[in-house]
Amino acid sequence: MAERVQVAVLGGGPGGYGAAFRAADLGLSTVVVDEAENPGGVCLYRGCIPSKALLHVASLIREAKEASQWGVQLGEAKVDLDTLRGWKEGVVKKLTGGLGTLTKARKIRYMQGRGTLLDDHTLQVEGPQGKETISFEHLIIATGSSPVTLKGISIDSPRVMDSTGALDLPDIPGKLLVIGGGYIGAELATVYGALGSQVTIVEMTAGLLPGVDRDLVRPLLQAMKQQMAALHFETKVQTIEEKGDKLLATLEGKDGKTFQEEFDRVLVAVGRVPNSQGFGLEKLGVQVDGKGFITVDEARRTSVPHIYAIGDVAGQPMLAHKATHEGQVAAEAIAGKKVAFEPMAIPAVVFTDPEIAWAGLTEEEAKAQGREVQVSRFPWAASGRAATLGRGDGVTKLVVDKENKRILGIGIAGPGAGELIAEGVLAIEMGAVAEDLSLTIHPHPTLSETVMEAAELIYGPSTHFYGR
Repeated sequence: MAERVQVAVLGGGPGGYGAAFRAADLGLSTVVVDEAENPGGVCLYRGCIPSKALLHVASLIREAKEASQWGVQLGEAKVDLDTLRGWKEGVVKKLTGGLGTLTKARKIRYMQGRGTLLDDHTLQVEGPQGKETISFEHLIIATGSSPVTLKGISIDSPRVMDSTGALDLPDIPGKLLVIGGGYIGAELATVYGALGSQVTIVEMTAGLLPGVDRDLVRPLLQAMKQQMAALHFETKVQTIEEKGDKLLATLEGKDGKTFQEEFDRVLVAVGRVPNSQGFGLEKLGVQVDGKGFITVDEARRTSVPHIYAIGDVAGQPMLAHKATHEGQVAAEAIAGKKVAFEPMAIPAVVFTDPEIAWAGLTEEEAKAQGREVQVSRFPWAASGRAATLGRGDGVTKLVVDKENKRILGIGIAGPGAGELIAEGVLAIEMGAVAEDLSLTIHPHPTLSETVMEAAELIYGPSTHFYGR
């Protein structure tokens, strides 16, 4: 007889374990199925956490170099790759092990293995201990996403990496080509550039971080012009071929002319695709759109009422915190609560140097919707705290309704932007107006003051910036 549970969760990432934890907390018998030893998913094992650990090291190296401007000579950084890998993997092991402990504490059964749907109420799990079937009343699909392979580039070489391979730090290549100027490419370019590689970024569109507010990208672009060997926009990769111990890339610029350059390694970072195929979903009648995302309603319920989908596989944005929130909504819906996934804003952060964070409507999105908005930009050159950090290159930007001054969007570029953005997210969710932020006393001297002063600029000059 197959074990029967109320909730089976297929996938143990931030969405999957978040859903399972909430379901168990609500008293539902729960099973989580994932191929890893412990919960964590791509985010903890091969994404968010290891990349941020390495980005912290990159920031430290860069600050050590900049310290000479303040009269502190720290010398050239020496990187011990084995120790660095060990530290990164130690962080991952600590966090995933902690999730394993939390899973046991909640009396959730964790099954290591690959799950395949036999029918709409039965899941077969094949793992280290063989095959086992689970019968479920409700299923939450949290299978995540995988890196996109570059069409037209067919080369089987260990020197061609995806984001997972790049995070393994096989070595520090002398010359690295990063294909893709999105957040994954930009973050990993930042890591390898700080570690000593000469990095070239190639992006098909007209600029870095396509779709992100240009006011926020501008400080990063200026920094990357100094940090990277080259930035090529509106450029395509035609071919990559091995030439001895090098990789020869043929690139095509916006003028149609081609040029070639040799690299030690190539990183392909052109996006991710949802994992909606390969585990039996197609035979159950669950609707999937043209891009491979599972179609869901406000409660994250699919076209099959007792099956839910969350996280990357359920649509954009592909962000861990969005997946966790969706998982909690799905679990509560299964428990009979009246819930819906309807955030006013989902924050996004690019952990480059400087960091970029935003939430709500961008200026471009507001204009595309035909909304009358007012925009304020507070330059960090006017921030006392930014001056003490030697980081006056940042900006804090607010987008508000022109008539009632309600906050519709916020964007921040500068160190710590990812930590600062939460105040703006809360303001949007609460329907705050700019005056609510401008009249809230912020501590001085801090970078958080830039949010207050950006709000002051909606009504006139701010304390530290006199301008239109």
